Amino acid sequence: MRTTVRRHLGKVVAGAAVAVAATAAMIAITLPGTAGAEGTGGGSGERTAAGQQGGTGQQGGSAAVAPGVVEQAPAEGERGTGRDPLTDDEIARVERVALSRQLFDAGQDVDGDRGPQLLGVDLAEPEADEVDDPSAPRRAEVTFYDYKDDTLVTRTVNLDTGKVEATGSGQGVQPPLSRAENTEAAALLIADPLGAGLRADYQDATGKELTSPEQLQLSSMVYRAVPGAQPAAFDQCGIHRCARLLLKVKNGPWIDTRSLVIDLSTRKVAALTR
Repeated sequence: MRTTVRRHLGKVVAGAAVAVAATAAMIAITLPGTAGAEGTGGGSGERTAAGQQGGTGQQGGSAAVAPGVVEQAPAEGERGTGRDPLTDDEIARVERVALSRQLFDAGQDVDGDRGPQLLGVDLAEPEADEVDDPSAPRRAEVTFYDYKDDTLVTRTVNLDTGKVEATGSGQGVQPPLSRAENTEAAALLIADPLGAGLRADYQDATGKELTSPEQLQLSSMVYRAVPGAQPAAFDQCGIHRCARLLLKVKNGPWIDTRSLVIDLSTRKVAALTR
């Protein structure tokens, strides 16, 4: 549990140093045809590496280089077309449409608050008979996880009409965890007695106390029950929403917590048996 995984960047740093040295050497080289240009006063038109021509009377100077210009990305419209990615406006609109009052009142999110947990919004695939139709409607799939009964809910919204065209639900379907779920899983682990090793490793790496998920870089894997490989507390993982966290100190080392599983449905933490 106290094992830390550190990334070795020596080769990367060394490679960058070689590249910088090579660039400096190239800058120092004068282009061919410039030798003897000084003091001739001639109008030969020979150009030096600094971009000057003979006969100008300005030797040894350097030509002004125009500053680089970073162009702003084009403004995003309210609506996309065809298979364009969903715009921010479209995403916000379909989230409102998909979360009906009934779904909100009946559902529960990862924090235990009312309303199902939003997992994501994606552009839906066209229907089979619409694949080659340029005027086919754009649709979005909005995915929620209802912690009240461990149900994945998917709603398909027609972006042209603003109406829900289809709703699907089921148990045992576990898409990747959202950022909010990762944050809650880390908070549960930090506060749990089994998080003692994590807290100690963080203290060793930073000299500071670990009190919040905000101090960590979070990623995760969904965990499903494997017969004989976990305590009985996790027999329902796969039906329940369970996570194994991959944690890294911000600007620091990785901390290995893969032997711990957080059941977000029951809000319990347990260690895997070997």
